[in-house]
Amino acid sequence: MAYVGTAAFGCPRASERHMRRKLAARILILIAIVGAYAIYRHREPATHSGAPQHAFAPDFTLPQLSGPPLKLSDYRGKVVLLDFWATWCEPCRVETPFLVGLQNKYRDQGLQIIGVSMDDTPDPVPGFYQQFKMNYPVVMGNAKIGEEYGGVLGLPIAFLLDREGRIQKKHIGATDASTFEREVQTLLQGR
Repeated sequence: MAYVGTAAFGCPRASERHMRRKLAARILILIAIVGAYAIYRHREPATHSGAPQHAFAPDFTLPQLSGPPLKLSDYRGKVVLLDFWATWCEPCRVETPFLVGLQNKYRDQGLQIIGVSMDDTPDPVPGFYQQFKMNYPVVMGNAKIGEEYGGVLGLPIAFLLDREGRIQKKHIGATDASTFEREVQTLLQGR
């Protein structure tokens, strides 16, 4: 019986090898797709067109950490970077030092960063503010303001407003520092 163990008799080994190859090919295709997606996500900043860009940002009056309540519309005439964050958010901790530097660099040209803490209570916020030497106002956000801005389901989320108070960009998740700076420069120059 020279045919024993060959594909002619439906050998399990040949069938097994064929199935393994198909599985390996599918896994490689899946890895390639995931890799291509990861490269794409890191190449382009995380912007989201779901926010009504070029619509006026919803106005609000919210309590600051110190001082009187802050009213967003009082900042018309300035380019505003509205940053939704929380003390427990690791990407927020990474972005905050850059935002402090951006505020220092462009304050005199008309940039105003406003932090909106989405912490459940204000208790941890003053310590965070001092630790990161934040140089821009921070208000305490709430579910209502999150809903008005399209639902703040993940942090950080940043909105870049032009001098008229219109939303020009929305960034979901950590955003590359150079992206923020380029967009701020464009809006400060009136483009």
